[in-house]
Amino acid sequence: MLTWDDEETASAASAAPLAAPLASTHGVAQEAHQSGTHKTAHPAHASAIHLASHSSAAHASPAVARPTTVPQFVPDLPPLMAMAVDANAAKRRVNADDKRIINGKTDVNQLVPFKYKWAWDKYLAGCANHWMPQEINMQRDIELWKNPQGLTEDERRLVKRNLGFFVTADSLAANNIVLGTYRHITAPECRQYLLRQAFEEAIHTHAYQYIVESLGLDEGEIFNAYNEIESIRDKDEFLIPFINTLTDPNFVTGTMENDQALLRSLIVFACLMEGLFFYVGFTQILALGRQNKMMGAAEQYQYILRDESMHCNFGIDLINSLKMENPHLWTASFREEIKGLFHKAVELEYRYAEDTMPRGV
Repeated sequence: MLTWDDEETASAASAAPLAAPLASTHGVAQEAHQSGTHKTAHPAHASAIHLASHSSAAHASPAVARPTTVPQFVPDLPPLMAMAVDANAAKRRVNADDKRIINGKTDVNQLVPFKYKWAWDKYLAGCANHWMPQEINMQRDIELWKNPQGLTEDERRLVKRNLGFFVTADSLAANNIVLGTYRHITAPECRQYLLRQAFEEAIHTHAYQYIVESLGLDEGEIFNAYNEIESIRDKDEFLIPFINTLTDPNFVTGTMENDQALLRSLIVFACLMEGLFFYVGFTQILALGRQNKMMGAAEQYQYILRDESMHCNFGIDLINSLKMENPHLWTASFREEIKGLFHKAVELEYRYAEDTMPRGV
């Protein structure tokens, strides 16, 4: 039994903050549970909320009555303890064979056990390849750009339109991952790589901005090229509907139509955007680098090319895994539609190449 020794103890208890009485009550309950007997907290604890809201009345009272007995207190199990003893908890453990690329029912927060080890390996490779734009010295590029005789007008046109495409293209790619693809993929290994890929797209956008800033180019001209240069705008307008499909908050997988829409968008971004639209741009700057021109920019493009090659390979593996798990999606009509998209993309890229390199490099 707990009793009060004197009125000073009662006054101190009634003046204590709300958190302290609650903690003390919990401590008494724990002691009672461990010893097999039941004790109670100080009566002041039981009326802590009342005292907290009427503190002035409590302090005005000249004395507090001394109880001779204390009612018993039987604690409930805390929620976390109740979860720990849940008999069904073991059933929630993930079996690797149950994982799926899309429409999976397993917990996406449990990375292991691995089923798609290739995705985890690519994530580790991407981390090992980490780089930052500021590590590359742009001094030679700056001097070359400022020299009226350093580059021809065709070469300057190529550099500006190349950057005009890329400064927004990687942002489109990142938005497609973060706002679209990521939320529809249910394999945690693949989601892990997608997070790394999105970060790398941000690094690439940073690199293009770093080149623009270093050369002192007109930022308004470069960053608005996708609105103002027809060959760039046509490529972006080809891509945007596939982004809009996946980023639509009402879009969910689980039907034949929507699963094919997701597969179609994955193919467009892995194979056409990163596998076609990006590579003409890479070869342009790397061709200048082979002529000892724009060496700082070329070095950054080499790192970007390495990253994007991994993105493209990951995307193809993701597409093939999705196809194997859902062979019913790969219909004859769907294949013909994909072929049509490839032909259209090649046509758009050919126009872009002619516009940016009217007389070659």
